[in-house]
Amino acid sequence: MTSYFIRRFLLIIPTFLGITLITFFILQIVPGGPLERELLKLRMGGQMQGGEVGTSGQNVSGGIEIPESALQEMKKFYGFDLPIHERYFRWLGNMLTLDLGNSYVYAEPVWDVIISRFPVSIYFGLIGFILTYLICIPLGVFKAVKNGSKFDFVSSILVFMGYSIPGWAFGTIMLVIFGGGSLWDVFPLGGFRSEDFESLTFWGQITDQFYHTVLPVASYLVGSFATLTILTKNSVIENLSQDYIRTAFAKGLSEKRVIFKHALRNSLIPLATGLGHFLSLILAGSFLIETVFNINGMGLLGFRSIEQRDYPVTMGILVISSFLLLIGNIISDMLYAIFDPRIRFK
Repeated sequence: MTSYFIRRFLLIIPTFLGITLITFFILQIVPGGPLERELLKLRMGGQMQGGEVGTSGQNVSGGIEIPESALQEMKKFYGFDLPIHERYFRWLGNMLTLDLGNSYVYAEPVWDVIISRFPVSIYFGLIGFILTYLICIPLGVFKAVKNGSKFDFVSSILVFMGYSIPGWAFGTIMLVIFGGGSLWDVFPLGGFRSEDFESLTFWGQITDQFYHTVLPVASYLVGSFATLTILTKNSVIENLSQDYIRTAFAKGLSEKRVIFKHALRNSLIPLATGLGHFLSLILAGSFLIETVFNINGMGLLGFRSIEQRDYPVTMGILVISSFLLLIGNIISDMLYAIFDPRIRFK
């Protein structure tokens, strides 16, 4: 089994290279890049100022003449003075030294831009991760015990209705119903905290943070309920049909003890493998959900970096998220082998 995990770790290298290579090439060839956006700004500025058309041998944006030397400097600044494959290898070499470059938009090192968003994403990631297990596991167990009942039928409908609604769409609906200025003005329209958060009392800060947390977290969780709940239910039902469960009942043990001490313990083995993705919590933000609620976390940063063609930030987020996901998958396999001695990877 050791050789299996060594091979898995070695496979991270080609997988990671493939992910970054494909994304890098797509970003470089997609229209509307940073150089084009800068030329567009100059063109719009020239049109507003009513500039004249430039002479031959010079690049013209609207009414503004751009000397060839200036254009070459702009290309060099954005790295477009080199062929696309050389740009990738230059980026890869810098990345291996943990240099992700500087943001085009924020004019700061990419690491500083990304790390400043970590606390927000960790906050929502931890809450979402904990609530998912605290709610879905008991619900799945109860559905397994009441399998085929009216409660099981109704709850399954609600669970799959929630699964079919995208988190951002659910968040939009909740804002319309419960957001500020709506019929039931209960929660704020968005943001991570109120602008006067620092001036509030201790309990005021807790209340303010709570009200800013409810709707985004509900939007994060609405899609994950079905997967974990149904997985728990099916796992418990499968274990309840095993011989050792019938033996436990034959020995006179109570139903509650058999379910929670014997069946549930083995039913949690498949669920425990999800703990390997705990590393990905720092990038748990959803692009669209954070955009809907205007939460300045990793999701909104990633969305804006794509929208504004901030390639260094986009690639930086991709590097971190891909690496954590690949490591998380391996940790999940390790936990599966640890929790279930019957599993042997070859």
